[in-house]
Amino acid sequence: MRKLLVLATVGTLAALAAAAPAPAKGPTAASMTGPGLDHAVPVKGMGEMGPGTPLGSLVQFGGFFPQVFGQSPDTTTRARPTGDLGPRYRVVYRMPGPSGTSTVVQDVYPYAKPSPVTHMRAGESFWGGARTHGGWFVSEAGLKAALVRAGLPTSPPAAPSGGSFPWAWTGAGAFAAALLLGLAVRRRGMRLRALRNSTA
Repeated sequence: MRKLLVLATVGTLAALAAAAPAPAKGPTAASMTGPGLDHAVPVKGMGEMGPGTPLGSLVQFGGFFPQVFGQSPDTTTRARPTGDLGPRYRVVYRMPGPSGTSTVVQDVYPYAKPSPVTHMRAGESFWGGARTHGGWFVSEAGLKAALVRAGLPTSPPAAPSGGSFPWAWTGAGAFAAALLLGLAVRRRGMRLRALRNSTA
């Protein structure tokens, strides 16, 4: 009787284990593109081990798990944070899963004030039918530090100066106008001299 009870308990536990949902899996690789980067920069490390590698810190501080799978309480928001977010960088994660490897995309604002911010679109498809929770996530300084370790500039790259181009054209236009005016004055003088010579 005891043996049957033990076997029944083991069988029940095995069935529960088989029916339990698979734990959320983190990414195994990521790449980052954006201003100041000449090419896609790999963010290397372990995505499930927490801070310690650039990828682990990005996952931990960037809100990857609540944005992809959702968590309770929800640490994401649907409203864009106020303030200056600064330049946007795009991170593409590779996630191995039961139906193969999927990719999800996250926008990262490492220079946002007062804290770095990330955003993921809700409804991104992965693992053959699962959908991202999405939302905005307000991070901390560790996110920027992790991306700097991966290759991000320590300071935001200077925005292309929009002032020099119009000023250059303004200067060229003024020069051309002065040149045309000089030619017009010269031609008028030549005509006046020609008229004087013809009437002399």
